[in-house]
Amino acid sequence: VSCSGLNFIDLMVRQGNIDNPPKTPLVPGFECSGIVEALGDSVKGFEIGDRVMAFVNYNAWAEVVCTPVEFVYKIPDDMSFSEAAAFPMNFVTAYMMLFEVANLREGMSVLVHSAGGGVGQAVAQLCSTIPNVTVFGTASSFKHEAIKNSVTHLFDRNADYVQEVKRISTDGVDIVLDCLCGENTGKGLSLLKPLGTYILYGSSNMVTGETKSFFSFAKSWWQVEKVNPIKLYEENKVIAGFSLLNLLFKQNRGGLIKGVMDKLLNLYNTKKIKPVVDSLWALEEVKEAMQRIHDRGNIGKLILDVEKAPTPLMANDSTETSEAGEEEEDHEGDNENKERMPFIQ
Repeated sequence: VSCSGLNFIDLMVRQGNIDNPPKTPLVPGFECSGIVEALGDSVKGFEIGDRVMAFVNYNAWAEVVCTPVEFVYKIPDDMSFSEAAAFPMNFVTAYMMLFEVANLREGMSVLVHSAGGGVGQAVAQLCSTIPNVTVFGTASSFKHEAIKNSVTHLFDRNADYVQEVKRISTDGVDIVLDCLCGENTGKGLSLLKPLGTYILYGSSNMVTGETKSFFSFAKSWWQVEKVNPIKLYEENKVIAGFSLLNLLFKQNRGGLIKGVMDKLLNLYNTKKIKPVVDSLWALEEVKEAMQRIHDRGNIGKLILDVEKAPTPLMANDSTETSEAGEEEEDHEGDNENKERMPFIQ
């Protein structure tokens, strides 16, 4: 392994906020990039020394991993290992939601939360490959300068985005991508046009910690909209859920994902999409990296770099983030997409 990706789901696993959390001891992580070191006897299409990226059912945060060949993909020659580790989860999730579930077409409109996170940036890039798609995004204000060109309309995460969207588009939007859950479920459904699609793909409001108490967890849970099928019928609305990990590892749809990866790699090779890497971290710095995700400070993807040595602490760096999460606190920060020095409070 050269690099591994950090995702908001990793925080949820750590806190036990998922169905059937795994037993410890456990090596976390679901995606990585590196070089093929050994092959199973019947493996075709790969050779020792190939540069690859892969989905892993846990265990990705390690120096060596073993995963079935159906979850492994060759890396384009001009893609770095850090980009490759930032590619599979975010872009496959974004592509599947937009094109397989919601059937994005020319002239549609999309609302995406956490527009500065890894999935949010992937959604914005994929929307730009279809003519005349309007993208509404929410993000912490300190991220706006860095991501303002990736979305059509950008709102502060604390603003009343329902009213802001309706002021611009009276009828609402065609697609809502919700990684927050809680009260945002009802808000998202209320914004849908007739024949619009709401997709829940995360529940970052359910994550607890230093800035999220159990009581806020309970409040978020009770704020989840109770869906009435008759109301969906009357209003011509679609509500859906999407979990890439369940699709891969529980529902055996690796072949479907392979086809999506082929399309995504073609888009990468034609320079239509490119992973946004927020920062690189040594394995020893995983605690601080996860804190950055928890605090919603990242723009793009956080990467664990196996070869990277721990860096000296820089107390002037902000520790905010989101990969599939609601932004937490507004900080003035450096908005450029570059490697950042880790910070421990």
